[in-house]
Amino acid sequence: MNTSIINSYRNQDNLRRSFNTLATKTFDGLDFEAWYQNGYWSDRYNPYSIVIDGAVVANVSVNTIDFMWNGERKHFIQLGTVMTEERFRNQGLIRQIMNKIDQDYEQTVDGIYLFASDSVLNFYPKFGFRKATEYRYTKPFSTSQACSIAQIPMKNKEDWNKLESAMRQSVSYSRFDMLNNDNLIMFYVTGFMQDNVYYSEEYDTYVIAEIDKDTLTVHNIFSATKYSLDDILAAFGPDIRQVILGFTPIDAEGYSVCAFREEDCTLFVKGRGFDDFEQDKLIFPTLSHA
Repeated sequence: MNTSIINSYRNQDNLRRSFNTLATKTFDGLDFEAWYQNGYWSDRYNPYSIVIDGAVVANVSVNTIDFMWNGERKHFIQLGTVMTEERFRNQGLIRQIMNKIDQDYEQTVDGIYLFASDSVLNFYPKFGFRKATEYRYTKPFSTSQACSIAQIPMKNKEDWNKLESAMRQSVSYSRFDMLNNDNLIMFYVTGFMQDNVYYSEEYDTYVIAEIDKDTLTVHNIFSATKYSLDDILAAFGPDIRQVILGFTPIDAEGYSVCAFREEDCTLFVKGRGFDDFEQDKLIFPTLSHA
């Protein structure tokens, strides 16, 4: 089946809503419409879609993301929201879209990457991708300090604006840091992670984190002044016994570093920009997944 591929249509209501309908059906409730209505869907997230009779029937989205990697800027694209309407599957539509994305981007970026489910692990090597390994940083943690950090539910525009301002002014706590893509982080915190934002008045610092019993998973930290990571962690109080980082810390002293693979999620990469990825023991920031 030869079809045309369209992109850059987020402001076309009928096509955007059709895209969102397919995404919601394919990924169990995934919803982009609120992200759009809240003003955070930018041209950095660009669906490449096949449309038949006015409806999106297949898609691969391109998310343009720059990273600062050990002081050097890298220009990557991440592929995601790969989906096909059930009655159009096994007709080569995703292959057509992948070939089009290669034509548009392969010569202009440092690398292309994606996270694939176990059901399609044999598909992406056909396009030159290889499996890659991420590394996660964890450590036991204890403090006698009382909890001094407050949960800030992201329920209104005022709170969103304050967090965005902190993002724009923040120093980096990671040696592999996503740049200038606050809109992607806002997809998380204005959606299903509304209750995972914390603020320390003492340090004037925002932390996006999840707490599961005595385990603290830290996705990102935003502060205009650089503080000790342990001091910020201590603000969560004495109940925390284990810390997991969703990013690659600048200083990994005291952390255990282990190869990491999320269940049913395999990283694939291609391009010379990833030559030293495993050697540097990196993890893509958890809030950079698109």
